[in-house]
Amino acid sequence: MQLGRTEVLSHGLPRKVWQDLYHLTMTVPWPVLFLGFGLCFVAFNLAFALLYFAAPDSVANVNPPGYAGDFFFSVETLATVGYGDMHPQTLYGHTVAAVQIFIGMLYIAVLTGVVFARFSRPTARFLFANVGIVRPIDGQVTLMFRAANARQNIIIEATARLRMVYDWKSTEGYRLRRIVDLPLVRNEQPLFILGWNLMHVIDAKSELLNHTHESLAAINAIFSLTLSGTDQTTGQVLVSRHEYPSHAVRWHQGFVDVITTNDEGKAVYDYTRFHDTEPLVAEAPRPE
Repeated sequence: MQLGRTEVLSHGLPRKVWQDLYHLTMTVPWPVLFLGFGLCFVAFNLAFALLYFAAPDSVANVNPPGYAGDFFFSVETLATVGYGDMHPQTLYGHTVAAVQIFIGMLYIAVLTGVVFARFSRPTARFLFANVGIVRPIDGQVTLMFRAANARQNIIIEATARLRMVYDWKSTEGYRLRRIVDLPLVRNEQPLFILGWNLMHVIDAKSELLNHTHESLAAINAIFSLTLSGTDQTTGQVLVSRHEYPSHAVRWHQGFVDVITTNDEGKAVYDYTRFHDTEPLVAEAPRPE
């Protein structure tokens, strides 16, 4: 498990997979999901093939003869396909086939539901710059992060929240990870289409007042930026989050401008420079 940029190992929690099977199927990678369902499919058929094989006369026209034929008959029965050549011919065979068909319908229903749930799950394609910056804006030192909507459709009533998590010790010596909110200059965007610069002014009310790059690293500070909004295309609520450790915040630098104008006078948003920063150029002294 990752907490911020630090790997955390948990110990002592009982693993109750069967009590949280839905969450497991929604979080494992696609190849692992299909591999798991495939293994279950094979295991079910191997088990029912043994039941058919235990009574050789329960299935007619077994081909190939023996356990292999019973296995393929089980596959056809579990999938409710049935080609007509092999079929149950005894009460025992019909009973086992009926139980298997019932399990097969449940299996297909579960598989279909899980695949549909994963495909229909809303996913945000919010792009976050790899780094943040601290620079002066209008004479005020400002912490800034940059985000974009990679789908370039309309996200309605987008909201942003910025928090800092850091090591804190009370006057009594009690230690904990403290979370503080960092107010943004603007935390709402009515139409989030392209980019969004999220700024926190480091003023007298800010938790970052008097902090430096070194002091933030000393308290293991992590900045957590959360974006959410409603996708106008699907009507689904999208949520995405990105974390910035203190070393990912560059001081006295600015983001490279990603908006340029081409020869036709059209604005071009260059995402290849989305993560780039550059040192601030000192202003030339004004003549007296």
